[in-house]
Amino acid sequence: MNADLRIQWLHKKLCENRYPNAMRLSEKFNISHRQAQRDIEHLRRKLGAPLKYSNSKRGFYYTSEFSLPTFIATENDSEYSDLVNGIDPFYSNLADRAIIQLQIPYTATLEIKDKLTVMNMQSFIIAQKPKHLYECEFQSIETFLGAIMAMESDITIVAPDWLREKLVSAAERILKNNKN
Repeated sequence: MNADLRIQWLHKKLCENRYPNAMRLSEKFNISHRQAQRDIEHLRRKLGAPLKYSNSKRGFYYTSEFSLPTFIATENDSEYSDLVNGIDPFYSNLADRAIIQLQIPYTATLEIKDKLTVMNMQSFIIAQKPKHLYECEFQSIETFLGAIMAMESDITIVAPDWLREKLVSAAERILKNNKN
């Protein structure tokens, strides 16, 4: 079974507040409990998902908004139709294609007070909110954080928390590695 499909299923259940866990994942996809745990850790560590475990619900949940990066599914994957139909009705009309690419961008809210910086970040901005807040979408975390770091003005990542923490961690690592 394709790991990407398992991650998509897990993400969908998390977004629906269904509190998935390793046991449910292993049963759903007929994989070992250890493989299911590795999938959950992959979602948390490699994809940056803000996951926490709820003892009372016996499953995981997102602590803040989170979107997955690009995902590719093929019709040979056993969960292909269910996955495609579960994400967006538009894609159900494309189920006969050999490959479908679902662009699932990351999202963030930034506070940008400088108008020139807003213009320079325009390729990421999808909506303006009150009080200098901007909704952004991006496919690559590294590209987005690089763009923020390259700006010579104050930008604050308002949400999600995991993205702000990733930026702070990267900045601390850069500072540490460049001390004289």
